[in-house]
Amino acid sequence: MIHGYHVILPMYGFWLPNDPRGSWSEFVRKWELVRFGRATKSLERRELSELSESERRQRAWAKRALNYPPVSIDGHQALAIAKGFEEKVGKSNYTIWACSILPEHTHLVIARHAYNVEQIANLLKGSATSKIIEQGRHPLAAYAEAGKRPPRMWAAREWKVFLDTEEAIEDAIRYVEDNPEKEGKPKQSWPFVTPFAGIPPGGWTTYH
Repeated sequence: MIHGYHVILPMYGFWLPNDPRGSWSEFVRKWELVRFGRATKSLERRELSELSESERRQRAWAKRALNYPPVSIDGHQALAIAKGFEEKVGKSNYTIWACSILPEHTHLVIARHAYNVEQIANLLKGSATSKIIEQGRHPLAAYAEAGKRPPRMWAAREWKVFLDTEEAIEDAIRYVEDNPEKEGKPKQSWPFVTPFAGIPPGGWTTYH
């Protein structure tokens, strides 16, 4: 029984569908990336340090073939994203148990709701994008055509892991909370995060 999700929202260009580290993609949809190989769908992930020299070169060439530079956000942009998340969580009453906003991807632990987690992820990304545009901090603003919004700063899809026990939820929360320190950054605390209080008796709750 699914009680929550560990969701990863990559920034544009962070993890390509044919990344030699493995991906969750079944197809390479961008023609400019096709020549760098097929999708590398796999449940396993390899670290950059595990790649061979030729795999590292392939990955670098693929990133250079993107339409826009890979996105890596700074601290001010992370705060804008958090504000966008906060506004959407407040309006829609989402239950988010953990969040870490990193330069190239964001981790969230989200409770199960009455609608699918993909919809929640897309609405959170949309609210964050609106806020970062409002603040004039969009990382691809220089590539916007006249009168149009900038190219999307997020990857098209999210990654998700299903969480079916209290232990799985607690492990995911701990992983997300510890993630910034792994990148040499301080732990994060956001006002839209609800502390996890366990799965209620009866074993089933749908959050609204």
